Amino acid sequence: MIIVLKENAKEEQLNRLEEKIKEKGLSINKTRGTTKSIWGLVGDTSCLDVEILGASPAVDFVKRIQKPYRDADRKGHPTDTVISLGKDGDLKIGGGNFQVIAGPCSVENWQQLHTIGEGVKTAGATILRGGAFKPRTSPYTFQGLGEEGIKLLSKAKKYLGMPIITEVMDISHIEMFEDVDIIQVGARNMQNYALLKELGHLQKPILLKRGNSSTLLELLQSAEYIMDGGNENVILCERGIRTFETATRNTLDLSAIPLLKSMTHLPVIVDPSHACGVSKLVLPMAMAATISGADGLMIEVHNDPECALCDGLQAINLEEFNNLMKRISEIRPFAYNGR
Repeated sequence: MIIVLKENAKEEQLNRLEEKIKEKGLSINKTRGTTKSIWGLVGDTSCLDVEILGASPAVDFVKRIQKPYRDADRKGHPTDTVISLGKDGDLKIGGGNFQVIAGPCSVENWQQLHTIGEGVKTAGATILRGGAFKPRTSPYTFQGLGEEGIKLLSKAKKYLGMPIITEVMDISHIEMFEDVDIIQVGARNMQNYALLKELGHLQKPILLKRGNSSTLLELLQSAEYIMDGGNENVILCERGIRTFETATRNTLDLSAIPLLKSMTHLPVIVDPSHACGVSKLVLPMAMAATISGADGLMIEVHNDPECALCDGLQAINLEEFNNLMKRISEIRPFAYNGR
């Protein structure tokens, strides 16, 4: 980190600033030019807040050299992180391993979950998704079955032999997720730092969805909250961002895939269902995400989308999902791998 000092900075202001920096265990290389004085900070500067430093009356401006996501940074971890799932750890995400997560937006009942689970597994999906707690914009829409939904997912896991993923909404719910293989943090909770810190104490994989108005830097810094607690099993998920376009629910940022793969070693998957909000766009966007180098897909599938209690417009049926899986397998050998 480099700090450029003001020409008229007072000695007492500089002393206070130097004291604050050294309290963080950092050393300072001081350079005095003809018009400007520059301090180069040596050490782990991720603990420093640029805005707080910049507010000092002695500081002209601050430039960060070290990235503010030390654990997630690819420079310190050049090889891809691979997340292992299943009893024997034989199901892997990342590092050239591609997995498809599929299932209903929300768990409605056992018959629905059983039918969809069997269908997506037969088509080639490897992880079953289903919402137990549903964050909805309107308080009058279906909010999920809660703990009963998790119990149904656990039942499906045993019956189908598939790992399961579902979304956590609150710290108080975490103990219910003991049998859940991947805990999902939704877009609305991407910057719920208290929740992220708590998930950092687990050793269970966490799928972190990008907020709909969040930058890639903010996504990686949210991942850093989890990793800083000791949990390095983080999967990033691009699920569309809010733009001025209204023809789709969000705008799927396909450029985020190769960019994130260059910035971090963490696996990156894509959710085209939430990104577009339109079922007919799921197949082309899933194919585009695959070609762009994603480590996997997250697809909403329903046995009867017209009767779905949640997000039926973006869900594809089992026949469409079967077609999607065939198309994905055909193009996977041509996916972008960074070269």
